[in-house]
Formats: sequence, structure tokens, C-alpha cells
Amino acid sequence: MESRRDVFQAIADPTRRAILTLLAVQALTPGAIADNFKSSRQTISKHIRILAECELLKPEQNGREIYYHINANKMTEVAGFIEPFRKLWDDRFNKLETIMKTYKTKK
Repeated sequence: MESRRDVFQAIADPTRRAILTLLAVQALTPGAIADNFKSSRQTISKHIRILAECELLKPEQNGREIYYHINANKMTEVAGFIEPFRKLWDDRFNKLETIMKTYKTKK
């Protein structure tokens, strides 16, 4: 089986983004993660595996349990890629806001 290492392919799935959102608050076991979804545990386990293969999640053994944490370093890489686009859109929206304010004052 081919390993999935493309971070953006991994975060394209809404369930995987929801898992990342859950784990942003606290580390959870696979079972605790699965309890938050209507999907089967096997399906959630597959999503967790993909996120771990992309290094977005880090497993940590604690006794018999495995807890998954967000890998902040990898998330920083994703944010770094997206940042220029955010700035571009912020600039565009700021310009639009200025135009709208000017338009309102002229009326």
C-alpha cells in the first residue's frame, strides 16, 4: 500500500479536518476520537493513520493507550504555505471596504 504523505491531500477531507480540530484542544485516544463521529471506528482509524503518515499527528504511548497529539511543527508548515494567500485576500477585502466606505459617503 502506498503511503500518503501529501499534507494538503490529507487536510482536504472534512473528517480529517474535524479530527485536527478536536485534537487542537486536547490529545485523545482513537476510541475517544471515534466517539465524536457517526462513522465506524475503522473509518476513523483510517483517517487517523493518514494524518499520522503525513506527520500532522504524533502518537504517544501512555500505558496501554495511544494518545494522538497535533504536530505543531507540521501545522506551522501548512500555515506558512497558506499565509501569503491570506495576506492577499486581506488586502483585497481591505481595498473593497475602503471603496464601499467611499461609495457610502458620496451617496
